[in-house]
Amino acid sequence: MLEKKFGDRNGWERIKRKETAKTYIETEEFVGYVTLFRALQVTEPLEFEYRGQVVRVLGDGYTWLQHFPEHERYSLTTMFDENGKVVQWYIDVCRRNGVENDRPFMEDLFLDIIVLPDGEVLQVDTADLEQALEDGVIGEDLYETSWNEMNRIYNLVENNEFKLLKEAKAHREHLLRQLS
Repeated sequence: MLEKKFGDRNGWERIKRKETAKTYIETEEFVGYVTLFRALQVTEPLEFEYRGQVVRVLGDGYTWLQHFPEHERYSLTTMFDENGKVVQWYIDVCRRNGVENDRPFMEDLFLDIIVLPDGEVLQVDTADLEQALEDGVIGEDLYETSWNEMNRIYNLVENNEFKLLKEAKAHREHLLRQLS
C-alpha cells in the first residue's frame, strides 16, 4: 500500500498551530489543486543537510505550497521561509494525485527531486524505491514508472523547462489572500 500524503499536513506532531487554504486552478500552465500550509508555531525547526549545506525547510512562519496536477505523476511542494523566500522545491514522484474527503493528496512513489534556489538539483530516496520493490510494496510496473517519471522531470528541471517552479510564488500569493 502506497502512502497518501495530504496537502493540509493534518496529524503532523511537529506543528503546534497552522493555517491552511486550498484552491483549484485551471489555466493553460496548470490544472489541479493547490494547497497552502502555513506553520504558525512548530515544536522545533526541520532542517536537512545537502552536500554540506544546511537548509531549514520548516520553522515558525514558513509556508509550504503544494501542487497536485491532474493526470500527472508528480506533486510539487515549494517551501518558503518566514519572509516568503523559496528555500527549496521538492518534487515527489507519485502514482497519482487525488482528492479524498475534500483533501487533496498524492500517492508517494518514493523517488524525489530537490531543487535548491542556487540551481542545484538532487535526486533522492532511490534506496526507498529499491526497498519497496524488494518488500513487494510495489511491482516492476510501478518501479519502472517511478524511474521513468523521475528521469522525465529531472531532464525538464535541468533544461529549465519545468514551468511550475516559476508559478509557485504567484500561487502562494493567491492562497495567502484566502488566509487574510
